[in-house]
Amino acid sequence: MLNGEVEHGDSLGNSGVIRSGDVQWMTAGSGIIHQEMPKRYDGLMQGFQLWVNLPARKKMMAPRYRGITKDEIPALEKEGTEIKVLAGKIDGIEGPVQDLVVDVEYFDVKLAAGKVFEHPAEGSRKMLAYVFEGSGYFGDVLITSQQCALFGEGDTFKVRTDDGLRFLLVSGKTLKEPVAWGGPIVMNSKEELATAFKELDEGTFIKAGKTVKTSRDFYRS
Repeated sequence: MLNGEVEHGDSLGNSGVIRSGDVQWMTAGSGIIHQEMPKRYDGLMQGFQLWVNLPARKKMMAPRYRGITKDEIPALEKEGTEIKVLAGKIDGIEGPVQDLVVDVEYFDVKLAAGKVFEHPAEGSRKMLAYVFEGSGYFGDVLITSQQCALFGEGDTFKVRTDDGLRFLLVSGKTLKEPVAWGGPIVMNSKEELATAFKELDEGTFIKAGKTVKTSRDFYRS
């Protein structure tokens, strides 16, 4: 959550308020029912919801949740560069989102004018950078606010900015598995998707926790 406040609750019994700078990490696994409600906020509310696809062997693992406050997120600061480390490790600093099924990196990167930032992609990692403040040259391509730069496996990430820049840098190792996506449910085949929606209709979707009887979002991935 960049700016704003959101109340949340889920079928595992977790509830609370996500405030500016906070992060929530939910592993949907075998299925979770989750609701969010924005609270009144003086200013523009901004935030991101990003998905990580679980490998087939872990699709039906028990769901889990963790809330992380902004004070728990370490930052690397040097020479006009500030990197908030959410997940993964950079320069010996490790993010608070750990014990993940998929090896991912989530960095919130802010560069001052005239700065350059490089980050190697290890092995079969792919990277993306979503710019939400300023602009910069990713390789030789100028990317501005609300645009995304994609990098292939093994590409070295490099960006420079003339006027200042802030972006999310996300990387992960490719699963090389088929993806079947239907609304808020991600599986590996259309047949698995059909089973998940059938369970939802029959009231057997939730395998752990309790059902939340409200207007809600539901997830499985």
